Amino acid sequence: MDTRRNFIKKAAIMGTGVTLLPSFTFGKGNVRNADKLKIGFIGVGLRGTNHLQNLLLRDDVNITAICDIDPKRTDLAVKLITEKGFKKPLIFGKDDYDYKNLLALDDVDAVVISTPWLWHTRMAKDTMRAGKYTGLEVSAANTMEECWDLVNVHEQTGTHLMLLENVNYRRDIMAVLNMVKQNVFGELIHFRCGYQHDLRHVKFNDGKTAYGPGVEFGEKGISESAWRTQHSVLRNADVYPTHGIGPIAAMCDINRGNRFMTLTSTATKAVGLHNYIVKHGGENHPNAKVKFKLGDVITSTIETTNGESIIVTHDTNLPRPYSLGFRVQGANGLWEVDGNRIHIDGKTKAHEWDAADDWLKKYDHPLWKKYGELADGSGHGGMDFFVMHAFVEAAKLNVAPPMDAYDAAAWSAITPLSEASIENNGAPQDFPDFTRGNWVKRKPYNWINDKY
Repeated sequence: MDTRRNFIKKAAIMGTGVTLLPSFTFGKGNVRNADKLKIGFIGVGLRGTNHLQNLLLRDDVNITAICDIDPKRTDLAVKLITEKGFKKPLIFGKDDYDYKNLLALDDVDAVVISTPWLWHTRMAKDTMRAGKYTGLEVSAANTMEECWDLVNVHEQTGTHLMLLENVNYRRDIMAVLNMVKQNVFGELIHFRCGYQHDLRHVKFNDGKTAYGPGVEFGEKGISESAWRTQHSVLRNADVYPTHGIGPIAAMCDINRGNRFMTLTSTATKAVGLHNYIVKHGGENHPNAKVKFKLGDVITSTIETTNGESIIVTHDTNLPRPYSLGFRVQGANGLWEVDGNRIHIDGKTKAHEWDAADDWLKKYDHPLWKKYGELADGSGHGGMDFFVMHAFVEAAKLNVAPPMDAYDAAAWSAITPLSEASIENNGAPQDFPDFTRGNWVKRKPYNWINDKY
């Protein structure tokens, strides 16, 4: 950890030649208001604490304020901060709206929001209105109104919002992105992605262990089971789309020369959560009578203006191994994450798959080549290092981030659009143009070279 911290300090001073932001090299430009970026946290649960730990390895930030309504979480955050030799931050959390007092502080330049989903948009709007550079966890919005709210407040205030979608920085994903930008697959045709992750142990808890075979949620649940499971009770939609769609959107330049046009969705019946309750709590447990609305498998198909199709899958209530199900297919070949395989016309044997390892190594992204060792241990295979690093550097210069308010809106819109399509027997739903026509002239990020 000390090695990572020392490197980040040197990189911030000296610069490295590989950047995360337009016209930016490490350490160049002016930090707003002071030598160090002053960061406040709203929400220091498991995800917020992970971000906090990564930021505490940097020497170009100060954590000046923390807000959480759970005093155990703020106590842990303070302990982590002071043990690293930093000054104790101001603490907020007397009620659900005490975060607004944090936003009123002059001693906060940027804010990281890692709270339950229903708070994301309202907190992000208040943060932008307060003039604080906003880092927002996924998903960014739950309804179409909230999607538009993010865009409108960004445009009204001029304050930037970065969606903290870490999967965009996964090593294999960035290698495939490199291959896409170098035209290895040829003209892009089709994609598959999603969130396929057995979360039954997260959606229920016994209130005694962090992760156990409990069957309680809501008021009797702890951590995510206290709030996340309720979405499965009330909504039939892809409620968590950005881990899958984010990397694909970057590959096909959504909002930057391309955009989502229409979506159709279907849902299976819901049996997975009920079966879990019966298995661990018995048929007579009160929660065995709960009717879950969320279909066990939600399948959405998106069409883009450039003629690509994207299949997005949400599958978190059944027993299964983890996979985001990525497939990238072009006129010259395709890559699939499941099986770690690739086929390139004229480069691999006809009608046969090739193992993708050598290809991923050959096209390893410059950022991972440069900082892969430093990212080790930062969470989620290292990609948490990159997403938080991009946030800090964007906020220091107060420039547009790699994943902005328009991306947050477009990617999150899959949730309300899929819900509407399912309710209407799979009827196509039109995506709003959150850029108001500017997608035509917005230039794609250059994720490969020293400027995007």
